[in-house]
Amino acid sequence: MPGRPRDPDLERRLLAAAWSLLQSRGYDALTLTKVAAEADAHRTDVYRRWSSKAQLVVDVLAEHLPPVSDRDTGTLLGDLRAVVHDLAVSWSSSWVDGLMGLTADLHHDPDAELAFRAMAEGRGEPLRNAIVRATERGEIRTPPDLSLIGDLVEGPMMHRRMLGRQPLTPDYLNALAELAHGVLTGTAVVL
Repeated sequence: MPGRPRDPDLERRLLAAAWSLLQSRGYDALTLTKVAAEADAHRTDVYRRWSSKAQLVVDVLAEHLPPVSDRDTGTLLGDLRAVVHDLAVSWSSSWVDGLMGLTADLHHDPDAELAFRAMAEGRGEPLRNAIVRATERGEIRTPPDLSLIGDLVEGPMMHRRMLGRQPLTPDYLNALAELAHGVLTGTAVVL
């Protein structure tokens, strides 16, 4: 006797419910049981797809984070400003407050950590492409360690939001893009 047919919209509803809960209540308050209730589904529906909250949230972030655009503005500084702006949209979201809990849980969930790293790598691609274009245009003489540049650009935003609890203002983001530009081009002014 065959079972009940699978609901084709169930995974979409579960991800949408998890995103809604993540935004409204934060990571710490999110549970797989609450996601099931919010999606009008059974707990087993969630547990069949995700064995941990961290795995679910990584999939939710991969699905719902605003994209980082990969537009060529014609200059390294313009590209950096575009990337910094797009990253700041995510870092300015209310769900970021729970990111510390997620990173702690990733430490104990290798599958979720691997998925999180893959998502982060994909989100870093536009910055890597901007560096390659700037190198080809001659704006950068020596190609830098691309992972270090990602840390240079996104690390201050993460620190300011998560530890400093300060907003990412347009002036701050512009200063960050200009500082990264100065480091990459060798024209940085020591403050």
